[in-house]
Amino acid sequence: MNYLGSKKRLSGFIYNVISNSVKLKLTDCSFCDLFAGTGIVGNYFHDKVKSIIYNDREYYSFVINSAFYSKISDEKYRAMLAKLNQLDGREGFIFNQYSECGTAGRLYFSAENGKKIDAIRMDIERRFQNSEIDQDFYILLLATLLKAVDKVANTASVYCAYLKTLKISATKNLQLLPVKKTSLSHPDYQIFSQDSNKLITQVKGDILYLDPPYNGREYGSYYHLLNTIALYDIDFEPRGKAGLRRYNTSKFCLKSEVENAMFNLLQKCDFQHIFLSYNNEGFLSYPIIKEMMNGLGTYSCSTIEYKRFQSKQAMGTGRTVEYLHHLIKH
Repeated sequence: MNYLGSKKRLSGFIYNVISNSVKLKLTDCSFCDLFAGTGIVGNYFHDKVKSIIYNDREYYSFVINSAFYSKISDEKYRAMLAKLNQLDGREGFIFNQYSECGTAGRLYFSAENGKKIDAIRMDIERRFQNSEIDQDFYILLLATLLKAVDKVANTASVYCAYLKTLKISATKNLQLLPVKKTSLSHPDYQIFSQDSNKLITQVKGDILYLDPPYNGREYGSYYHLLNTIALYDIDFEPRGKAGLRRYNTSKFCLKSEVENAMFNLLQKCDFQHIFLSYNNEGFLSYPIIKEMMNGLGTYSCSTIEYKRFQSKQAMGTGRTVEYLHHLIKH
């Protein structure tokens, strides 16, 4: 999935730093990813640690991360996908509000794909409400739909705006394909969808990994359509040209509040090792984070330079420095 700030390319770097910094065996450690997003880091670590916690306030994240641990058999899963892929399209909320030829005039999806999304989403809901599928299967199917949607969305990877004309990938027909699930037979995991600064008082462990927003880009806004499709709470009126839903702003996306939010999080957490991913373009500078962590324990930092995503119109080098700050709390 295209995802802003994804750590897919940095997972190996993060793992090497953490495994070399923590003196305990990782297989004896609990691991918490407090800003899990699409679960890239958590999924990388899940079979290397004793237990794992995922958290992200956005519902689409909860769905995607929960699906990774689904116990639905592959045979049953594939049979259901075949049925859903054969459904005829229906003119529903997604078609009317976000698709080509819809009443709202937005162009997130082709007309055919907008109808197909509605048809599949309605059928998943019907099956769940009629107890034809359980919660596990329901979440797995929602995650499958979200990942299929992302492949045909007419956007530049985020949903705060759509392109003026359909790009080639957006003209392809939406198709549900199996998503990756863990092969562990008895994984020890928990998945939450809460505000990070509230949840941190309810969990504890060995390793806390933090990958908060670095700037003013609100994930609730940038991925609003994934939340709408996952929740399908279609009794709201989409706002503005982008068709936004209401969302909670994050203190980590507010320059005036991020420093206090970060300090409170670090101060309250009950973990021995805290690792914070942050880059040189974020609201908080390296000296501020260093001073903050030094006051709470033993501090160190590892860095890596990499080429970030950049539009054709963007200027500059297109390279950024990723810091992986490490705090051992006293």
